[in-house]
Amino acid sequence: MTTVRPILLAFGGLIALAAAMGIGRFVYTPILPFMFEDPALGTGGLTKSEGGLIASANYVGYLAGALLAAAPFIHGSRRNWLLGALVVSALTTGAVGTVSGLWVMSFLRFAGGFASAFVLVFASALVLERLTRAGRGGLSALHFAGVGTGIAVSAVLVSVLATVDIGWRGQWLWSGAVAVIATLAVAALVPDQAEQPQTGGNGGGINYRLAAFAVAYGLFGFGYVITATFIVAIVRGSEEIRPLEPVIWIIVGAAAAPSVAFWSWVAGKTGVYRAFAAACLTQSVGVAASVLWISAPGVILAAVLLGGTIMGITALGLVGARQLSEGDPRRVMALVTAAFGVGQIIGPTFAGVLFDATGSFLASSLTAAAGLAAAAAIAVLATRGHGTG
Repeated sequence: MTTVRPILLAFGGLIALAAAMGIGRFVYTPILPFMFEDPALGTGGLTKSEGGLIASANYVGYLAGALLAAAPFIHGSRRNWLLGALVVSALTTGAVGTVSGLWVMSFLRFAGGFASAFVLVFASALVLERLTRAGRGGLSALHFAGVGTGIAVSAVLVSVLATVDIGWRGQWLWSGAVAVIATLAVAALVPDQAEQPQTGGNGGGINYRLAAFAVAYGLFGFGYVITATFIVAIVRGSEEIRPLEPVIWIIVGAAAAPSVAFWSWVAGKTGVYRAFAAACLTQSVGVAASVLWISAPGVILAAVLLGGTIMGITALGLVGARQLSEGDPRRVMALVTAAFGVGQIIGPTFAGVLFDATGSFLASSLTAAAGLAAAAAIAVLATRGHGTG
């Protein structure tokens, strides 16, 4: 590859993650408060537990997609799998705006989650491998910045559409349309080319360090997802900070975009696993602040710390897992992504049920913060003596 092509490739990866993850998965967060208030979706709109159920359906799909992406019978061009998953993500995102039933919405979000896992696994394996072969591995930070960029784009899009009173259905349809355009851009920026054959796994035996690290990554999935799903609803629920609703998700996205570069720098100083632990502890402070400090400074701090760590931890988790194993990077990334998926499936339903019982996200969010602290401890203890981690 020439000097220019790796940059375009990394930018293509950024757009892919922005479309499938930042929009396809996380646009639900800024749209959800509008769905809570629509009487057509039930008396007074969706309940918090129903909103959590739909979110969990997306995460179940994410888990299923990650598991299938690891399957040995998945062959063929990674680029074709990536583009196909982007199409499914875009179509299912827009389709949510055309239906009403809880179970139909849940199915569409399941399918969208399935597709987003495929995008993350195949885009990361394809882009990172090609960048490494070109000697431009440092551009991986640009690739992983896609999620934060997509979150910011989805927040701006929903905020603008809210000013013209297009309703939550229009917000879903426009989000799907933007994702379709992004898919076309990825097709242009990520060329098809011969791929190196991948070896199998480690051979016999259980990699206990990798298994423990996967548990830590799963706790991260549980720890981040409650705040990531409900932070806009938390802001809307308080008269004091409700004026921040149009911008709070933009703050999350803006903080997320440069976070991979920052945490990669930290990892260069401390090692991947200590950086992973530090990011988890930082995020736990933000998660706790979202419910313990219900004020403008508190919720802004929560948004910055949440956004500033989501993709940093994700990237460090994928890199750290790869260092603990050998063989096909697609399979390793898919397996730890599946562990992450289990954690984030539990979170929204857990939080929604507790909210309906207590009227607050306090208990669930503090549980999530504790889970992130546990993830930090496990990551350091399980990888002690491995490299600089």
